[in-house]
Amino acid sequence: MAKGIREIKRQIKSIQNTKQITKAMEMVAASKLRRAQEKAEAARPYAEKLKEVVESIAAGTTGIKHPMLEHREVKKTGYLVITSDRGLAGGYNANVIRAVMNTIRQNHKSTDEYSIFVIGRKGRDYFRRRNLPIVEEVTEISDAPTFADIKSISSKAVSFFEEGKYDVLYIFYNEFVNALTQIPVQKQLLPLAEVEAEGAVSSYEYEPSAEEVLAVLLPKYAETLIYSAVLDGKASEFGAKMTAMGSATKNATKMIGDLTLTYNRARQAAITQEISEIVAGANAQS
Repeated sequence: MAKGIREIKRQIKSIQNTKQITKAMEMVAASKLRRAQEKAEAARPYAEKLKEVVESIAAGTTGIKHPMLEHREVKKTGYLVITSDRGLAGGYNANVIRAVMNTIRQNHKSTDEYSIFVIGRKGRDYFRRRNLPIVEEVTEISDAPTFADIKSISSKAVSFFEEGKYDVLYIFYNEFVNALTQIPVQKQLLPLAEVEAEGAVSSYEYEPSAEEVLAVLLPKYAETLIYSAVLDGKASEFGAKMTAMGSATKNATKMIGDLTLTYNRARQAAITQEISEIVAGANAQS
């Protein structure tokens, strides 16, 4: 019995140590989530202004022709997948990878029919283990990503479409709703939807021409959409980690309570047994 009591006490101590770790990780994730949200919000004015300029040029220019606006027969597909480098984030990575794999199984019979661009070690490792066609990968993205962190992969993903190496490009990532909710989404990135200005059109003068300016801005606009998805994904990652670590802390608290109750009962039983043995011994001597 004494051995059992010691074992229970050892388990309680171990779970208490784990609880301290998960609580600390929850607080760190909450702090990083706030910063990730602030960074995502700070990037929005640039994206919105770029969108305004692109729509203004499109509205004021007739007969726009650009590879990024061209809808072609889909013979090959590109997928850009955003995951995290580390785990302990609940279903954050599993949900977005599952969405990608379901799409691939439904639409493709051969790996020659698609190419994958992946951000994050978790996605990279998953696709690599299954020998899927990874064209470009980026790992070790910082907790506060800059555009330079994803410039190479976003530029290549856009240029591959312009060069006709695939006919449509989809992006998969977790859309941040709040700390408790992150939704895996699939969006068509290229070709871009018809760009039309809403409301009054701003007046701009272009040099050398509106068409040439648009040819420069459209790739930047697509790359900005990718960067926005990365920032959204980071906020989702920290939200998922905060939720997962919060659940782990609550589970640890419950386990400690259950084990403490078991420990007290076992200790009480041991004391009762000792008293019974003492009383039995005293009766035997009388």
